[in-house]
Amino acid sequence: MVQVCASFPRERRPVPFHAVARIGIVMVAYNAASTVASTLDRIPPAFRSRIEGVYLGDNASEDSTYLVGLGYQQAIGDLPLTVVRHPRNLGYGGNQKAGYEWAIERGFHIVVLLHADGQYAPEFLPEIVAPLEAGDADAVFGSRMMQTGEARKGGMPLYKYVGNKILSRFQNAVVGTHLSEWHSGYRAYSVAALREIPFAVNTDDYNFDTQIILQLHEAGKRIVELPIPTFYGDEISYVNGLRYAKDLSMDVLRYRAEKMGFGRGDLAFATSRYDAPEGPESAHGRVVAWLSGRPRHRILDLGCGDGTLAAALRAAGHEVVGVDREKQEGIGERVDQFVEADLERGIPVEVGGDFDLVLAVELLSYLRRPDRLLAEAQRLLRPGGSLVATVPNFGHWYPRARVALGRFDYDRRGILDQGHVRFFTRRSFERLAHDAELATRRRECLGVPVEVLERGAPGAEPTEQAETFVERVDRVGLTLAPELFAYQFLYELEPAPRS
Repeated sequence: MVQVCASFPRERRPVPFHAVARIGIVMVAYNAASTVASTLDRIPPAFRSRIEGVYLGDNASEDSTYLVGLGYQQAIGDLPLTVVRHPRNLGYGGNQKAGYEWAIERGFHIVVLLHADGQYAPEFLPEIVAPLEAGDADAVFGSRMMQTGEARKGGMPLYKYVGNKILSRFQNAVVGTHLSEWHSGYRAYSVAALREIPFAVNTDDYNFDTQIILQLHEAGKRIVELPIPTFYGDEISYVNGLRYAKDLSMDVLRYRAEKMGFGRGDLAFATSRYDAPEGPESAHGRVVAWLSGRPRHRILDLGCGDGTLAAALRAAGHEVVGVDREKQEGIGERVDQFVEADLERGIPVEVGGDFDLVLAVELLSYLRRPDRLLAEAQRLLRPGGSLVATVPNFGHWYPRARVALGRFDYDRRGILDQGHVRFFTRRSFERLAHDAELATRRRECLGVPVEVLERGAPGAEPTEQAETFVERVDRVGLTLAPELFAYQFLYELEPAPRS
């Protein structure tokens, strides 16, 4: 029985390994002197000759695990065993990191995680590497939960069984996966897949296993599950169950938050940080609404990105000149003219002038001298022309709370976007516009772009309910305290009359 959690279409099959895959074993060990030799002995004789390296990582054990490993290395010659004693305990995750780096450096094709306490059957090694050898998976997990009742028959305590079921269901619901078990320590990975994910930034603790699943899922790798026997003997568990449950729950919630743009993005590393919301209440949507019904305008779109907004404006009948420092794919089809330039150095002369409207949407916070750009943009306007700009509101409750709690840090996007070099409140931006001799013609407070809730959402129905609730709460907040609940400010500015 095989369960496949496919993160990309089945037809995208990787090229199978060579006729003989180079297989490595990473054995994590802590105080395992009484079991490490018997665990190695249980590796099937027919499979031993296929193993090109075994990494025994003694995690600063307090017993003779390291000496037992050295003795086995000398006495048993049919396993290419490397015994490493870490001078300090690297943690369960840290020990795995060291082993995977070892496998990557040696150019192995497959690496299997094996526990030195013998809880996961070495006899199953041929089966767990088979999907990887066939090119049908990027990771293979041994699951104790796929066959009903087998985990309890194998001695899994009831509280662990129930906890495993509840946590796995919660993790699947948040992430959108369909794994029967998130907590098995019996795993085999394609070394090529490990190279593509940033596992080195993961925790050194026991929830390392959860974080690497999230990274594999984020990278679109295929995970195959196989049923394995459960065996609980006299081994000592060093896992604090409540702390473990808290940590992995926070991991999956952090993953969803990073998909929405919050946090550094270590887990959601493959999600673009430039995926701007395009809903009717987003900044782009409101700009299009403001310009609806106006006669044909000649528009300069500064920081046009991929040209999504420009395309919508052209569809409404306007002429658009786009400027950005990088020409993204397809931009030429979305603007009438594109000029590649770094706006930090000013607006290039190639754009010309005589514009009805200049756009600086989601741009000014990325510039060290936004005042200079506003002054230059003003000189490019026709008489009666205007400038439309958006700025994120640093007075919003979210950054206020982060600062008040002493937890200020940058996010992948949003108000605390890691690319922002300037922060604005309503008052500070209006002072900046005043100094640039611009007056406010129109201002609007924009709420939280609720469509970001869909990023990484496993299903549409709960997301729609969440969006409705958030929209209602946000709308009330914008009415009662706009400077506290405005996610962005949208301005239309015009040259101030000279005295």
